[in-house]
Amino acid sequence: MAKQARQPGLRGWLRSEGKSLLVMLVLLTVARTSFANHYVVPSGSMEHTLMPGDRVVVDMSAYGLRLPYTDTVLIERSQPQRGEVVVFKSPADGTRLIKRVVAVGGDRVSVIGGHLSIDGVPLASAGEAQVEWFGEHRAELNLDAGGGPDVLDAVIPAGQVLVMGDHRGNSQDGRYFGLVPARSLYARALGVYWRSGVGPVWRRL
Repeated sequence: MAKQARQPGLRGWLRSEGKSLLVMLVLLTVARTSFANHYVVPSGSMEHTLMPGDRVVVDMSAYGLRLPYTDTVLIERSQPQRGEVVVFKSPADGTRLIKRVVAVGGDRVSVIGGHLSIDGVPLASAGEAQVEWFGEHRAELNLDAGGGPDVLDAVIPAGQVLVMGDHRGNSQDGRYFGLVPARSLYARALGVYWRSGVGPVWRRL
């Protein structure tokens, strides 16, 4: 009578399938830490663009492909542009923040009463004083708490960016902790996919 084939058991399965599973887990980890992820908005500093509890899709490779869990850039990509919403670590205490890039290297920037001017040109029009345009990026400001600290004719050095919240009087941003190195930006926010009290949405940033 022929012997029944012996089942490989857990040890045999790990030998035959374990390596493939390990490779898959590593690839998933690399993808999550290097390409795409999400961010939960903790405060109202970016109202009306972002609300507390918003879940935001972020592109972690937008400004360079990094070695997972490090700030080491392996492949350079695009440079941050005015109007982009970005995730980064606060230079003050390392807290991860989400703000808008309002000025880049070479810009001469002023902020008066929460309203921004670049190279002497206001970003808001007389007809829409609460809206600023950064090229194609639209920022709907919240000035119910005032405009926050003013900035007068500050020139941004090369390789640095000024970040601010759209809720200008309720944002701990670059006016307090200073400029942020462009290469240290962690990710670019692409859009809101979930809003508390609303559910699934898609609001492109």
